[in-house]
Amino acid sequence: MATMKLGSKSDSFQLEDQRWICMTDLASDITIKVGEMSFQLHKFPLINRSGTLQEEINKSQDDESGTCAVNLSDIPGGFKTFELVARFFYDIKIELNAQNIVALRCAGEFLKMTDDYGEGNLITQTENFLTEVLSNWNDSIRALQTCADDVLEHAEKLHIVSRCIDSLATKACAEPGTFGWPLLHESYSMEGSVLWNGIADETTKSLSRDWWYRDVSYLKFQMYKELIKALKSKGMKPDEVAGSLKHYSRRYLQGLTRRMSQPDPSASTSGWTVSSETDQRRLLEEIVDLLPSEKGATPTQFLLSLLRTAVVLNANPACKENLEKRIGNQLDDAQVEDLKIPNVTSSKTLYDVDCIQRILDHFIFAYQSSFAASPDIVEEGQTVPAAVEVLTPITMVGRLIDAYLAEVATDENLKCTQFQAIAALVPDYARPLDDGIYRAIDIYLKAHPKMTDSEREQLCRLLNCQKLSLEACTHAAQNERLPLRVIVQVLFFEQLRLRTSIAGWFFVSDNVDQSGTRVLPRSTNGEATGEENGGAKLTVGEIKLRVSELERECNGMRQQIAKIGKSKSGSGPLGSICRRLGFGSTKPIQQADQKSADTGC
Repeated sequence: MATMKLGSKSDSFQLEDQRWICMTDLASDITIKVGEMSFQLHKFPLINRSGTLQEEINKSQDDESGTCAVNLSDIPGGFKTFELVARFFYDIKIELNAQNIVALRCAGEFLKMTDDYGEGNLITQTENFLTEVLSNWNDSIRALQTCADDVLEHAEKLHIVSRCIDSLATKACAEPGTFGWPLLHESYSMEGSVLWNGIADETTKSLSRDWWYRDVSYLKFQMYKELIKALKSKGMKPDEVAGSLKHYSRRYLQGLTRRMSQPDPSASTSGWTVSSETDQRRLLEEIVDLLPSEKGATPTQFLLSLLRTAVVLNANPACKENLEKRIGNQLDDAQVEDLKIPNVTSSKTLYDVDCIQRILDHFIFAYQSSFAASPDIVEEGQTVPAAVEVLTPITMVGRLIDAYLAEVATDENLKCTQFQAIAALVPDYARPLDDGIYRAIDIYLKAHPKMTDSEREQLCRLLNCQKLSLEACTHAAQNERLPLRVIVQVLFFEQLRLRTSIAGWFFVSDNVDQSGTRVLPRSTNGEATGEENGGAKLTVGEIKLRVSELERECNGMRQQIAKIGKSKSGSGPLGSICRRLGFGSTKPIQQADQKSADTGC
């Protein structure tokens, strides 16, 4: 820490009870009262250095002993600062440093200690040293931290606060190490060494861009807030500003994230705390207002943590709406665990599903707006990957919402209409497969066994049976919780897939020549293509094996549907449907066997 020594005489002050006495051959003729402390001094050195004391002494009247009294209880820095000023009056040795320079500079201004009252007076000395302090990162932090309480108003009038903030903002925006290594809290490690002139040798590794986060988090919020504004005005990258706000929030906002099992231990040593719920709420609302507006600058997980805390602290509606819109704009970067926002409203659900619905609304609106504003995704001559790339965010959100619904589906207080409202917001093209929403629906049906048939039917309308994987189809065909209509649809579309596959292989088998190899198409000039000479060959045995596998799958499906419609296989709606699908006879397989025989398979 930078220091500067003033004065040449040895200390002649003595403390007795609550009185500072200057021990000289001359008796004291003035008493300066500062709070509960008094200073017994002499008029002559005071009026030669201070315009304020000169005026006060001229106005005051001496008592019978020839002593006058002056009250300076409103001097910046209180009696501790005036003690140093008193020593300066007598040219007694004092030391200026980053911890006392602001108070001394303000006290010098308050006492009018200009060069009109002696060359090299306190204002000149402290102003020169303050310039030196502001050239160093650590000293600038210390000086700004002392701009508090009774000093703050005076420091702002003298532009000391703004100068400290500008100094810090300039250094934070510069390359790390330009203004000296930041070692204020001894929390940084570096390899290599730094030469006497500040130039690092070849083995020195540069600090990361977040090297200043911890230091500025020790500032009180009003100071920190002004620093963030200065950083933005100087062009600091939005993600770095957001990183600092995240670090600051984790220090002072209690319970910001459930993943932090213990509060930051350094928060108690930062010089101030935010203890009451009202102060916590106010701090959170102001932090949200400071967040960069650029999309993606603030991590989605951090935004969701802020929203969760805002809900718990009952922050104002504007704050929560702000966070919901920000999260909605980048919902594709969220995790399921972070979407579990506790419900503190009158609703009985465990999690705030209405909040997630609003967030999803914001995402869909923003996505469709950007999609509509962009040129056609697939134009003539354009490749398909371009369209796939554009659809990636919404497919990620579709998968995310399905997983979220599966998590909250176990809540017995979650209404079917709430479940449907969220699931229906996801466009059909956002789900390449419906396995996720099928899993969520199945969990909901299991957790709500008292649902009526019509409610189950309505819920299952969210499901597209044609977009289920083979594993999901197998599960759905045996799922007694599903409405009968859904099970039949699953089996129907699966049979269509099998028939299409079998027909495809029969078509291939028709093109197999007598030698057992595939007859490949010829080019327009009648010559064989390159594939005929070096392409892959499909043997009759391979075709026969694959057709047999498809037949076994079809037999398995027939057994599944037979179990479901066992009691009504001969009559009733299910029996009729079974016969229409061909599950009541062996005709489809017999036809397949005959076709196989005709083709030599």
